[in-house]
Amino acid sequence: MRFPTREMVDRIRKEYPAGCKVRLVHMSDVQAPPVGTIGEVIAVDDCGDLVMRWSNGSGLNVVLDDGDAVEKVEDGDVR
Repeated sequence: MRFPTREMVDRIRKEYPAGCKVRLVHMSDVQAPPVGTIGEVIAVDDCGDLVMRWSNGSGLNVVLDDGDAVEKVEDGDVR
């Protein structure tokens, strides 16, 4: 695992600010929420991972560098 640069983490924080909503596209973890689950970004940690609160109660982080994928959703698009 390579640690991202400060610039990379700052870019991720701008793209996924705290409070934004995302939909899970892919996560390579056996405990992952189902694809399509909506979550709220709580923060981006110093490794560039999205600290999450998923609608199903999970708190599993999104590790973008590990192949996890989410898409941003607007409040009206949350279903």
